[in-house]
Amino acid sequence: MTIRFASQTYAWQMSGAWRGRLGEIAEVVGRNGFEGIEFEVVMSEGYETADAVSRLLTGNDLSLAAITLVLPWRHTEETPEERAEADRIIDVLRHFPGAKLALVQWPFDEPPAEREAAQDRLLSCLTAITARALAAGVSPTYHPNSPAGSIVRDSDDYERVLPRLPQGLGWTPDTGHIALGGMDCVEVIRRYRDRVDHIHLKDADAAGQWVPNGSGVIDMPGAVRLLAETGYSGWIVVEDESPDAERDPHASAAANSEYVRDVLKPITEREAQP
Repeated sequence: MTIRFASQTYAWQMSGAWRGRLGEIAEVVGRNGFEGIEFEVVMSEGYETADAVSRLLTGNDLSLAAITLVLPWRHTEETPEERAEADRIIDVLRHFPGAKLALVQWPFDEPPAEREAAQDRLLSCLTAITARALAAGVSPTYHPNSPAGSIVRDSDDYERVLPRLPQGLGWTPDTGHIALGGMDCVEVIRRYRDRVDHIHLKDADAAGQWVPNGSGVIDMPGAVRLLAETGYSGWIVVEDESPDAERDPHASAAANSEYVRDVLKPITEREAQP
């Protein structure tokens, strides 16, 4: 698999108005030239089975880049409900070779003194999920985030957690979350490059506010260039969490498609030339 570009559905998710309308979203994503789609479980109403997801993809000439599973994982072991939900998604994903199981923890407020213990509990849950995913032929990847309640947010957190990810669990850098955690996305991706098996791109301004891609200060082209130069093969997933995207996610998809075509894809094509 070479580098391919997909759209995440979070722009539609933000307003709450698009729940249960994944078919319409996929039509927009495909019409705008993306090769793949990634959606969160919360957006999958009507497409909870492998057969339904297959119809969604075939009808819009798309591949499945990932399904994103967001759960608390606040205990040393998964709760019965968390385990059942993870296994349900693993069972869907085993029908789509190459698609990722993207694991995202719900942010929550944790006293600073408990932060490292909370990270240990998260790693324990991720390790268990990873073992079951790999046994089913599914490739899992961990996606840290940046809200104030995230327990894997800044450089110290990354240094404690990423080197301890279990074997077989990749890391999904998110350029926006890295930046809002006070880090440089290119530098961090370079530092942990051997863990990268998936990536999310989104932009923010100097004040840390989400903005349309290409209008902020995050070096997304630099991140793509680094991956292309180091032989990355996989999905580059484009997101937009800006207020503009929340108001009009269809227009955001079109703008992101243009950004991929004009800025990002030429980088990957140059690096692919002999």
